[in-house]
Amino acid sequence: KLAAECQSAGYPGTLIPYKCDLSNEEEILSMFSAIKTLHQGVDVCINNAGLARPEPLLSGKTEGWRTMIDVNVMAVSICTREAYQSMKERNIDDGHIININSMNGHSVVPQSVVHFYSATKYAVTALTEGLRQELREARTHIRATCISPGLVETGFAFKLHDNDPERAAATYESIRCLKAEDMANAVIYVLSAPPHVQIGDIQMRPTEQIS
Repeated sequence: KLAAECQSAGYPGTLIPYKCDLSNEEEILSMFSAIKTLHQGVDVCINNAGLARPEPLLSGKTEGWRTMIDVNVMAVSICTREAYQSMKERNIDDGHIININSMNGHSVVPQSVVHFYSATKYAVTALTEGLRQELREARTHIRATCISPGLVETGFAFKLHDNDPERAAATYESIRCLKAEDMANAVIYVLSAPPHVQIGDIQMRPTEQIS
């Protein structure tokens, strides 16, 4: 549906949807295989998927923790590895891997329902810097960047508070939140930096956000 909307709106480029469960490595590998077959490979990888489950450290369900680890950490790592291998196979030396992180990857807020989520985002912060170092050791000019937003108006809160849609909706009503377009503009900014400029992290939040 979104692909059709983009086409009818006359946007440049083509959006090609592909169904993939990022908590399943086999499906991720299948997706990258399909990309290789249909489009030669990956030059830019934006790891955008992420979720939070309301599972505190003292009383949370292991299943919820594992889901966050699988999507927020493992999927990012697997997609990064496969994207790099795709670039390496085709001698792409100016690729880019962008991890959509979070302000929660830089500070722990006093809300127990997001403490484990915050831990996964701290992992993304470390993974991105580790990736930068390994890309440099490999003598490539492929760049690695984090973009760490605060509150963005998406379906995120509705996943976190899936048993309380009113609370989820209120999350986005208290202040003027960032929009998906703001994130897209940040991605474009990162990608358009000169080849000798590597942006490590963009931390961005709504002007009215407290934490």
